[in-house]
Amino acid sequence: MRHHGKNPLRALRKWLSVYARPMKSDRGRGGLVIHPYRGYGSHSEVFLMGRVFRQSGVGESIEQGGVLRDLIDVFRRLMRRGMSEVNVAVRLGDSHTIVPTDADGYFEAHMAIDGPLELSRVWHEAELRVLVDSEETVKATTEIYIPPLGVDFAVISDIDDTVMYTGVANKAKMLYRLFLEKADRRAAFPGVAAFYQALYLGDGERERPLLYVSRGPWSIYEMLEEFFRLHRIPVGPVLFLREWGMSLHRPFPRRAKDHKRLMIRRMLSLYGELPFILIGDSGQQDPEVYAKIVREFPTRIKTIYIRAVNEDSERDAAIQKLAQEVSDAGSTLVLAADTATMARHALSQGYISKEALATVLKEEKQERRIKI
Repeated sequence: MRHHGKNPLRALRKWLSVYARPMKSDRGRGGLVIHPYRGYGSHSEVFLMGRVFRQSGVGESIEQGGVLRDLIDVFRRLMRRGMSEVNVAVRLGDSHTIVPTDADGYFEAHMAIDGPLELSRVWHEAELRVLVDSEETVKATTEIYIPPLGVDFAVISDIDDTVMYTGVANKAKMLYRLFLEKADRRAAFPGVAAFYQALYLGDGERERPLLYVSRGPWSIYEMLEEFFRLHRIPVGPVLFLREWGMSLHRPFPRRAKDHKRLMIRRMLSLYGELPFILIGDSGQQDPEVYAKIVREFPTRIKTIYIRAVNEDSERDAAIQKLAQEVSDAGSTLVLAADTATMARHALSQGYISKEALATVLKEEKQERRIKI
């Protein structure tokens, strides 16, 4: 097997470019900035999050595109501070609302849809404006995902140790896997991209809702976007469970107890009677959380896929016991050592096509040849 050497300088430059990306659109200008994240919703209501912050304009005269400018932009990003108690106006079509920011500058908009949206689109553009003393200051746009009518089910997937190897909660590991030479080919589990593409498209162009949950902070949002792009994984809203909220005055992350279950419950409520597939891993509490969801919503969860990520017979036995409880409640839990096992089960249930399964098996085989 050919060995690929590491190139730390190249890795550093790539990391700088991605980490500095949120600062590029302002062309070095300081002042107030609004940074919205992708939203999600239905044709009756939508959810959207973002942050308003103030940043430095240092280095405005330095030309963009070089390492020096990226270093300055990373410094500006680290030094920016959230703006509390600032009003943000959100508009989507004929619908609009105004929401305040919290102590860290974050805002969350839950908006009812007052008028019809274009049915032929799944991504809709929302406009956001920051209001200070009722006057508009800065503005931005973002995408909101609304699934097509008649879709047969939705997918909620964990990220860390489910889609990608451990790293979302550990920035050092994530940066190593993403940005060292050839590491981008090793970050995702083999076959994941093909399997998620198959679930997203189904037997044609269904564009099923594909939502990602993570216990990581919002500050790695751009790195995850780069991860999805590199691995051709279908883009969907990323629903973080928390902002870690670490600072000199608060050096430890905020606890995220029960937030994943609450987020999934919100999705189940949002999408009415639409069934769901839940995907997670055995390393954390995904099996237990998902089993609780099945007990609460016994007719809504079609299948739970759990990736086995640790060699622990006691843990596997505990999950198999949960699988029996899930079965008794009317659903199915599949503990899988690889993506192929999930894909074969998905084909047996009609979730994906035979052609899609063949692609998953081929991709997984090819990617396993790469030394991890």
